[in-house]
Amino acid sequence: MKSIVIASNSSGGGKTTVTLGIMKALKNRGFKVQGYKVGPDYIDTAFHTKITGKDSRNLDLFLMGEEGVKASFSRGDGDLAVVEGVMGLYDGKGIDTSYSTYHLSKVLDLPIILVLSPKAQVATLCAEINGIVNFKDANIKGIILNNITESYYKLLKAAVEKNCNLKVLGYLPKDERLVLQSRHLGLIQSSEIEDLQQKIGVCAELLEKHMDMDFLLEVFKENQTYVDNFHVESKGKKIAVAYDKAFSFYYKENLELLKEIGEVIYFSPIVDKELPREIDFLYIGGGYPEVFKSELSKNTSMIDSIKKALDNGLPCYAECGGLMYLTEGEKLQDKEHISYNTVGFFKGYYTLTKRLQNFGYARINVEVENNILPQNMSINCHEFHKSFVNLEEEKVYGLYKSVYDGTQKNWQCGYVKKNTLAAYGHVHFFGNLQWFKEIFR
Repeated sequence: MKSIVIASNSSGGGKTTVTLGIMKALKNRGFKVQGYKVGPDYIDTAFHTKITGKDSRNLDLFLMGEEGVKASFSRGDGDLAVVEGVMGLYDGKGIDTSYSTYHLSKVLDLPIILVLSPKAQVATLCAEINGIVNFKDANIKGIILNNITESYYKLLKAAVEKNCNLKVLGYLPKDERLVLQSRHLGLIQSSEIEDLQQKIGVCAELLEKHMDMDFLLEVFKENQTYVDNFHVESKGKKIAVAYDKAFSFYYKENLELLKEIGEVIYFSPIVDKELPREIDFLYIGGGYPEVFKSELSKNTSMIDSIKKALDNGLPCYAECGGLMYLTEGEKLQDKEHISYNTVGFFKGYYTLTKRLQNFGYARINVEVENNILPQNMSINCHEFHKSFVNLEEEKVYGLYKSVYDGTQKNWQCGYVKKNTLAAYGHVHFFGNLQWFKEIFR
């Protein structure tokens, strides 16, 4: 399999749209395409999967470690791999390039195509490009210009190829048909866009017309072969995983490890009437329970089924949106009542806010003795949520995030009740295998 990285100078630079268009164009040419996403993002991988027909994978050096990233990369299957970057090319965990798209490209030794969305600039764009090229030894092979007119493209192509030692492959024209709606976590989910295939089909046609696809194919580089030691022994468990439009934030490799532990049974908290029968474990991942709270709350038989099972001691892990779903519901700000009921296993409520409560990578330390995880265990996680919970349960996690000025931000989260563990932090099992084994001991 040959691979390439699609990067940009910032978030919102056009990476996702161009990545999806390239994936579709390559499929149209008869290639089997494997998608990857740098970083912890769940939404972009779902878009990749929808377009390629193959499950996309995350490549996150902080959450998975270098060996975990290489293992995930090795599990890809296709003729060509398209790796979508995160944020700007050099942006990572802090003020250096650690865990960035650039860092990932160096670890996997992959070439980079830079997507830029210029506006009202010509020579200054060239200065910016040269700054990006000269900042580090990134293996940048060319540039695609996004969301511009044909006349502006011709001007920029001439300027860039005169002032920068890079080829301009082409451009994606400004076209209202390509607009994808957004939500507070970024793009809305692929499952919510009925005409996604049509939109990306148009994008692919425009790229074929206005871009040198043959040159792009020459940039793809043959992958190295990596060792994959991220496997566990079967325990014969039956594991129910909540999966529908309200809960869909799962890492592919996490689900693969669950399948090695035992049998995975997917169910919908919105549609199904009760939990699958005779299960040994329940996993409720993140998603948008706040968006689909009306549909979730109407399914009272499912709510009752989950609460009864957890009250009776069914082992469960709930993450972010899953944590919110296990509370008593949403607490409206400045009011005493709640708008929609949820499971009510944890006593207390969640509150939606207009700003991010916690964002980015953090390290978890298990600080309170409990019956699920050993005290002082360390876990890598990622948080991104515009809500907080106010629960009566004791917090068992201390979370720590290094700040650019050398100080450290810290807060508490993580709730254990009976055999249920729930927290806001998203965890990749590859980077926390001992934690995973403790959950299923």
